[in-house]
Amino acid sequence: MKHIIAHTLRRSAWAPLLVLAFYAIAIKGFDAYVRWPDLDIPTHFAGGMAITYVYATLLRESQARLGTIPALIRSLCALGMTAITAILWEFMEFGTDYFFGMVTVLGVTDTLSDLFFGLAGGSATLAMLHLRALAPVPASVET
Repeated sequence: MKHIIAHTLRRSAWAPLLVLAFYAIAIKGFDAYVRWPDLDIPTHFAGGMAITYVYATLLRESQARLGTIPALIRSLCALGMTAITAILWEFMEFGTDYFFGMVTVLGVTDTLSDLFFGLAGGSATLAMLHLRALAPVPASVET
């Protein structure tokens, strides 16, 4: 199982790391979320896309050990794990506000919006992965 996790991270960890790097630079370097509060929406959408990509890759790779998992089941599990991750992220935001005096949670509407856009991003990733899987493989060009 360690091999599957390591292989998954090598293939897909770049996605959430890119979103986290953007977030860290935007919040610390430019105070961007105070200047442009709506930046939170695409960030949560991109975060949902990135983490769903990691989970979808993990589930696809785990088939070597677990056996074939139908695509619909893999998608539902990836989206479910994304939902859990989004909820944990919102708890983390609440914790930083409560314990460190930060202001990241702007109310119930903000939290629900964050969850919605995270799941919307995850759904978009799954749709793209399914479309890519359905696309015909181009014939190789012989020279």
